[in-house]
Amino acid sequence: MYVVGADLSGPAGTQNTGVAVFSTDRAVLDFVDQQCDGSDASLLTTVEALSRKRPVVVGLDAPLSYQPGGGQRERDAELRTLIIARGMHPGAVMAPTAPRMVYLTLRGIVLAQVLTALRGRHQVRVVEVHPGASLCFRDAPVAAIRTFAEDGGARETLLQWLPSQQICNLLVPSPCSSHFVAACAGALAAWDWHSGKSRWLAQAQLPWHPYDFAS
Repeated sequence: MYVVGADLSGPAGTQNTGVAVFSTDRAVLDFVDQQCDGSDASLLTTVEALSRKRPVVVGLDAPLSYQPGGGQRERDAELRTLIIARGMHPGAVMAPTAPRMVYLTLRGIVLAQVLTALRGRHQVRVVEVHPGASLCFRDAPVAAIRTFAEDGGARETLLQWLPSQQICNLLVPSPCSSHFVAACAGALAAWDWHSGKSRWLAQAQLPWHPYDFAS
């Protein structure tokens, strides 16, 4: 099958979306491509083309639901507590309806619905992911996780660590953005989720939270 990691941005800043595509035979994640301009149309075209060949699992780094009445979902609060205990910054998990998150949440919800409605030859499954938590729960260097959004050296540290997680043939774009690193981490979480090996999992709770959230 194919595994796609997508580090989403808000709908007005799609140039800051990172996408990484992998194929897998269950033993490794083999890097395929990262050529996607980050727009909804480009992501849709990419996933639709892949689904004509094999099943596709997409890990979306964005809230795929929100808490009725606002604030954190129970799953956000649980994840936040766990990653803080491992040295992560408290702001690494934000409520889906927070001012800085609401447009990202809107985009994530719509994209998840569109992707799972694709009618390719094979099924497309979507899971919500948190790349920072994915890295943290797999014991990547915490100092690098905390700073890779701004620090190229931290990104290089994480790129050197990724092969230890059975990620193979990784072709790193130049320059390498934090969004690409996050997309790879999101794909790793989606792969383990599909394999039943998530380090942390909040299962879907219908009707308000229709997608699993895995790291």
